[in-house]
Amino acid sequence: MLKTKLGIFTTVFITLAIIITLLYEFDLLNISADFMVGVRWATALVLIINAFYKRNLTTWIISCMILGIFVGIDFPNVAIALQPLSKGFIKLVKTIVAPIIFATLVYGIAGHSDLKQVGRMAWKSMLYFFCATSCAIFIGLGVINLTKAGVGVDIESMPHEELPVTKGIDPVLESLPEHVHGVYKFTHFIYELFPENIVRSMFENQVLQVVVFSVLFGIGLAMVEEKKRKPLVDFTESLSETMFKFTNIIMYFAPIGVGAAMAYTVGHLGVDILKNLFMLLGSLYLALLLFLLLVFVPVMIFLKIPVKKFIEAVKEPVSIAFATTSSDAALPKAMSAMEKFGVPRKIVSFVIPTGYSFNLDGTSLYLSLASIFVAQAAGMHLDIGQQLGIAFTLMITSKGVAAVPRASLIVLIATAEQFGLPVFIIAAILGIDELMDMARTSVNVIGNCLATIVVAKWEGEFDEEAPYRLTDEVLDEI
Repeated sequence: MLKTKLGIFTTVFITLAIIITLLYEFDLLNISADFMVGVRWATALVLIINAFYKRNLTTWIISCMILGIFVGIDFPNVAIALQPLSKGFIKLVKTIVAPIIFATLVYGIAGHSDLKQVGRMAWKSMLYFFCATSCAIFIGLGVINLTKAGVGVDIESMPHEELPVTKGIDPVLESLPEHVHGVYKFTHFIYELFPENIVRSMFENQVLQVVVFSVLFGIGLAMVEEKKRKPLVDFTESLSETMFKFTNIIMYFAPIGVGAAMAYTVGHLGVDILKNLFMLLGSLYLALLLFLLLVFVPVMIFLKIPVKKFIEAVKEPVSIAFATTSSDAALPKAMSAMEKFGVPRKIVSFVIPTGYSFNLDGTSLYLSLASIFVAQAAGMHLDIGQQLGIAFTLMITSKGVAAVPRASLIVLIATAEQFGLPVFIIAAILGIDELMDMARTSVNVIGNCLATIVVAKWEGEFDEEAPYRLTDEVLDEI
């Protein structure tokens, strides 16, 4: 009873705080800055009390995200100094990624010895990934052409930061005639899939290389006779269970890491950054929302996936991805959530890691939107054919991009140089990239979680009753 009353009080209090904040921000009411500080920290106190009573990880994560914003606004220098906590959380999570992918994939393949299913999952996953990312790219192009966010942009007023370093042009590419550049780029991409040293691949967080090694290792192990296969299969099963428990331990640090990430973002950029490139930021969020409503929701309705239950299952990994701007930080929780949602572990362990390289829906949408924004800001008119050329180049070059903050900028810069777009405008976009990264990374995680269900349904192995067995207590543990 007390929890219910506290929940109602918290909702009412936060609603009033939001209304007061809007009145203050838009100068609709004469409110002092000191009063707003009081409102923020009174809200912080209410959130902390509510989190203590709720005692679940999701509530703590969301509360700490909001607290991080308050720290960033009122104590920006302290907020920037908190960044090591955010980086530390991401480093801690990254220690899980390679072992959990290796263990779950090898056990999923060798433990069942069904090599035909591995092949089926591969082509079904790739077909779905291609369709989803294509839809994302077209929606991105449609929205940016509708809003024309880049037209008339005052480039001089944009925040400028140092651009990430890009790789130099491949000398082999320079020596080849232009008509075979596409062939070389494709074959070089295939080359990059294979690990030279698996330990190095794990150290550098090359997720796709770890996946390729694990699949080949699992296939090789499945071909070994039962007596010699069993010890390694048992080891990988034990390792995967241990890593999931290890994940649960690490996630107790998630509220601190998430709160520090939000504090750093606001303290580093300032809340006024939202006003500087509002049209670009708004276009991205609108496009991502349309993508969710026009692609993901119809897919869920068609496949009879309970939308509300799905939202409840993914809210924690998505909130982690949103605050840290890193898909990797959300990977262990996303895998655990989908397994509890009714997707077999062998499918989860194959589809999600593979999707982290091939199914970055939010990133694909952002890249198509941002590239046309750059052209608009530079006053360059691109016809639909040129825009599609850029979009599908991005679709290919974005595959295998690291699921870490700002990795998509490397792809955007390389593509801009290829098509003669001015790179210095991307330096201006970089100022708000963290705010855009939050949304696109969240959509990446949602897309990969949904992909596991699509493949599981396609394979006829989805547990239809599992979502309804997820009580509130179980969801709190996800």
